Amino acid sequence: MTTTASPAIALGTRDRNEAPVRDIALWRLCLLRAGYLLIAVGMGLQKIPAFLHHGPWELMHGVVNSMLLALVLLSVLGLRYPLKMLPLLFWEMTWKATWLLAVALPAWQNHTMDADTRDTTFACLVSVIFVLVVPWDHVWRNFVTARGDRWR
Repeated sequence: MTTTASPAIALGTRDRNEAPVRDIALWRLCLLRAGYLLIAVGMGLQKIPAFLHHGPWELMHGVVNSMLLALVLLSVLGLRYPLKMLPLLFWEMTWKATWLLAVALPAWQNHTMDADTRDTTFACLVSVIFVLVVPWDHVWRNFVTARGDRWR
């Protein structure tokens, strides 16, 4: 069995479109790490005890708590690999933006926003922090314009 590895991978170099980590300012990496830490600690303080001490959950309650615990655990990886874990932040920003547009905005427009919806809206708006700290030039080079992985 033979494998065909890219010469760039074999030599330990990067794809020609991928920016070396040293091209990203250290302060930006630290801000990303702070974001991952905020998720890991902030949500971890809620979700880890919930998992350790819970009774039977309804289906969707269990699904939501499982997904949020997975987010907490993967955020810990973001502390070590802030750029490689950017898709986790994309997911976080995307689901929150979707919820804000599909749930919070109509409730606000119809004047039907209750206290729980208001609290969740505030929690989702905190994700604006991630929009500000993500190195979008790196995202553009490595996720938008870079050549995709081969299909075969």
